[in-house]
Amino acid sequence: MEIPMKNFVNLLTAVAFVMLTLPAIAGDSLMVKKEEFVPDWAKDAVWYQIFPERFRNGDNNNEPKLQDLDGAYPHDITSPWKISPWGSDWYELQPWEKENGKNIWFNLQRRRYGGDLQGVLEKLGYLKDLGINAIYFNPLFMAPSLHKYDGASFHHIDPTFGPDPEGDKKIIASEVFNDPSTWKWTSADKLALQVIQKAHELGIKMIFDGVFNHMGLKSPAFMDVVKNQKNSLYKDWFAIKSFADSEKGTKFEYDGWFNVKELPEIKEDENGIVAEPKKYIFDITKRWMDPNGDGAVSDGIDGWRLDVAFCVKHPFWKDWRKLVKSINSEAYLTAEVIDSINVIKPYLEGDEFDAVMNYNFGFACADWIMAEKTRITTTEFDQKLAKLRQAFPGGVEYVQQNLFGSHDANRISSHAMNADLGRYGNWGKWFGISSGGNSKYYTGKPSPEAFKKQMLFAILQMSYVGAPMIYYGDEVGMWGANDPDCRKPMLWDDIEYQPEVYNPDGTVKSTPDQVTVNKDLLNHYKKLISIRNAHPALRRGSYKTIKVDDEVGVFGFERKFENEEVMVFLNNSTEKRSFPVLKGGKYLDILSGKDVSFSASYNLLEIPPMWGVILVKK
Repeated sequence: MEIPMKNFVNLLTAVAFVMLTLPAIAGDSLMVKKEEFVPDWAKDAVWYQIFPERFRNGDNNNEPKLQDLDGAYPHDITSPWKISPWGSDWYELQPWEKENGKNIWFNLQRRRYGGDLQGVLEKLGYLKDLGINAIYFNPLFMAPSLHKYDGASFHHIDPTFGPDPEGDKKIIASEVFNDPSTWKWTSADKLALQVIQKAHELGIKMIFDGVFNHMGLKSPAFMDVVKNQKNSLYKDWFAIKSFADSEKGTKFEYDGWFNVKELPEIKEDENGIVAEPKKYIFDITKRWMDPNGDGAVSDGIDGWRLDVAFCVKHPFWKDWRKLVKSINSEAYLTAEVIDSINVIKPYLEGDEFDAVMNYNFGFACADWIMAEKTRITTTEFDQKLAKLRQAFPGGVEYVQQNLFGSHDANRISSHAMNADLGRYGNWGKWFGISSGGNSKYYTGKPSPEAFKKQMLFAILQMSYVGAPMIYYGDEVGMWGANDPDCRKPMLWDDIEYQPEVYNPDGTVKSTPDQVTVNKDLLNHYKKLISIRNAHPALRRGSYKTIKVDDEVGVFGFERKFENEEVMVFLNNSTEKRSFPVLKGGKYLDILSGKDVSFSASYNLLEIPPMWGVILVKK
């Protein structure tokens, strides 16, 4: 086949790069291994992200009350309010919501569905059966919002996630906020420790979301500043612009994260977070990583995900990492840094984080798998992935959290329905485009073709370099635009769900969307995860691109570990593709269960449309 000039130039460029970097790199596989700093277990991780309020309501006796919303947007604790039914139509205003006269977007922020830790405890078996061995929790700490990124404290689990909210509030009120010697373990805290213990018994690691750049309006420290102003013991905790002073004619002003006043920023200097809140953060780090303080860390969390890590200066992270690793040398630290490789690099040099939430992987996949009119070539896709693999030292590429969606992004299948509205990689712009309030964005149930794209993505995600991460519900076919629509209650077989009848604007759909578990998709994820868990080459193996075909949309790579060899090929087209493998041997296609042989006389491989094969050499 004739090679287009563009591809020929790219080929020459790639060859030149390889030649210049030898002997360090050969075929994109490291020959001289750099010293690793990442935790070894994280290479084997299959992550599952849980948004606690929407995962499972396991205890009907701990439901949030209207007063528990005080301090959270939209700051309405007077209008009628009730716990929302788990299986209700997402865009339908409930009777009590109609009474406040506000639109769906106002009311979605007021909703609570009652997800709690008892629900997580009940469903750890489901996660184990799925093949999950690592959980990332969105914030569990005490906060009035549904998302909990406005922490009132970092040393207590939100009381509504535990069995005795009112009793927990009394315990918390008896403490001195910044004095760990006064801290007690609430019933919610104890249940969290029970969840950790049970997860560990099942071989599941667990990390908490740390939000150290800001707190919430209901933080006792911030409330003390509001009350006592410059006389507050916590006056140096927050980024205060001015205190209220009638003589000077000044008002109380402070920095909120990205001007969001519900999220008062913690004060920083040139070394990052200042001394007093830094001590508090260090104290809570010890509390959750070694709860009983005995030096044995099996009863604590296994690491942290750090929210808006880019908003905290590097010296703080360097100091904090030292603390974390002194408690547990195998702790895993991952950061939310959604940016270019050059911006991410300083965080991944061995003295701050082990990984980031690898949105750049998702962006590349969106451009190649999901897009139609704006689809990049297979060559461009390969180049994007290569840059990500080669960008960071110390084994980082093996522990990156490879994801597509999250609590901040549209669901995978919904993205597939809307991919040509813009580029996912244009993060800020795409966030606006992918809103359920955008009339051009399709918010209904995705088509079978969209779910097929998700299945193709999953094949790549589970066989590629890095640790795959599933956002809760993606495996059962949940759909939705970005926040708040990506935060619907989880789909469970034992709960009956109303059809989605309403559109975001309140109009009625011509045909209701049935809301049920997509069992074909669920079984697909189960199978892929079991394949990954069973084959070390897919978790720890070297990587080499072996097929890049722009004309037919086929991409292939080889992974090797010790004596195991695996070839993966993806057909990103709507037609069956046949092509020569140019490699002899007997293989098992572990997706289909069929034996495949290649020889000098026959080496043709066939792949169905929008599908892949994972070939293990026999």
